[in-house]
Amino acid sequence: MPLENITIRQPRLLTLLIMTCINCPLLFFKMKRIIFLLSVGILSACSSDKKTADEGSQLAETYCVSCHSFPEPDLIDKNSWEQYMLPRMGMFLGIVEHDSLRASIASTEADLKNVEASGIFPTQPILSQEEWQKIKDFYIANAPDKIKQPEKKSITKGLKGFEVKVPEYKLSPPSITMARFDTVNHAIFLGDANSQSLMVMSSELQFLQGAKIGEGPVWMQELQDEYIITVMGSFSPTDYGSGYVLSLPKTSGKAHKVIDSLRRPTHSNVADLNGDGFTDIVTCEFAKWTGKLTLWLNDGAGKYNPKTLRNKPGAISSYIKDLNNDNRPDIIALFGQGDEGIFIYYNEGNGNFREETALRFPPSYGSTSFKLYDFNNDGHDDIVYTAGDNADFPPILKHYHGVYIFLNDRNNHFKQEHFLQLNGAYAAVPNDYDMDGDIDIAAISFFPDYQAQPVESFVYYENDGNNNFSLSTFDNPTMGRWIVMDAADYDGDGDKDIVLGSLAFEVVPPNGLVERWVEQGIPFIVLENKLK
Repeated sequence: MPLENITIRQPRLLTLLIMTCINCPLLFFKMKRIIFLLSVGILSACSSDKKTADEGSQLAETYCVSCHSFPEPDLIDKNSWEQYMLPRMGMFLGIVEHDSLRASIASTEADLKNVEASGIFPTQPILSQEEWQKIKDFYIANAPDKIKQPEKKSITKGLKGFEVKVPEYKLSPPSITMARFDTVNHAIFLGDANSQSLMVMSSELQFLQGAKIGEGPVWMQELQDEYIITVMGSFSPTDYGSGYVLSLPKTSGKAHKVIDSLRRPTHSNVADLNGDGFTDIVTCEFAKWTGKLTLWLNDGAGKYNPKTLRNKPGAISSYIKDLNNDNRPDIIALFGQGDEGIFIYYNEGNGNFREETALRFPPSYGSTSFKLYDFNNDGHDDIVYTAGDNADFPPILKHYHGVYIFLNDRNNHFKQEHFLQLNGAYAAVPNDYDMDGDIDIAAISFFPDYQAQPVESFVYYENDGNNNFSLSTFDNPTMGRWIVMDAADYDGDGDKDIVLGSLAFEVVPPNGLVERWVEQGIPFIVLENKLK
């Protein structure tokens, strides 16, 4: 019997019995023993149920935090826990509740071998069936039937100060994985998963050139003589090493792979990290179950030797910067799978790094991006972070999805200062777009509330100077499904422009939008800042 039935309904029965007996002395004496036994039984049941609930909570805290931060039951609804989350949690504890779960581990034999070799999923249960049942009972008993719903936003149509520019160039289906401004050549670089191409567009949004380089060019860094390009190898989740880092010379020479056999890499960063004069590379492998953050040390002869910094999946992106002013470049990286969080790797010299947790998030957050940015203008980098990935199981709106601003206490300890709820937030880029002296934010959502408020696809947060934000968007924000964005002064007129890239698949939204995206084939748009 549920605990609430014992503690609320049964005392009402006791009260009724007591009141009846008081009015009849003879019955009172006859009922004394019954009442006593009933009271003892109720107290015993309450104590037993409370003990079971406490045991479930304690077991959950013991086993869950071994993989990630503790997930409170109210983060998702009861059905999501019961049908999707708990069965998957069980696999990490060596418990496979039904055979169909095995198929979710890997889609190919090569993937399965990589996962099995990693030892992520124990071959034997690491807790008893009784203990596992208590954990399940704890979550199912305490999860809400429906989680708290986000409030509807006031988003004004019409983007003040920007002109929407749509290219004549079309892709069907549009599947943009990278959209980057080139401020030197006033151009735009695009990566597309479906055509497996890297493309260059002019400042007038005309196609200039393109090359097939593999599925999902997702990041590009410009060096003096070359571009360093990260190619996912597979847009779909995988643990197969089909991704790589590519060197693309600016003038003579052929493109060549610098690092190969990466598991779904999403980002790379380049710098001399051990002070030997040679350029090293930091790669983020998101993978599915087996990703990691790796430092590749250049031996000076063109060979890169790997040093694993964090051997967990979900590495999304990194910055290389001297965070503690010791004249050595450090690394700060975001992870968005399982053990979600932002982690700092302090450079201790000679290729050695010390990990420190900057921020940690529950595994249901769906971390998607972060920016180092001095939001309060105190000379120290703050963090602008987005949570909004909603593709793991049938999506539900989550009140904790959105844009977070964490301020730096000047010693790289970060505290949340602002939260801007945005369903399915995928990226947020802070800038003084209107050049009035305060910081505005441009944000995109890949999983907006398509039923009630699809205009969440792109939101411009205009700061009034006191960190109060008014929300607006352009007239037709659902002309694409925005997954990537960049902001820079690409036309050289002194103000910041914005580019949005569209990807028309993944979890399918309603209202015929996918068909429209495929038919219209708009791969990207530019929001040209008309302030200057």
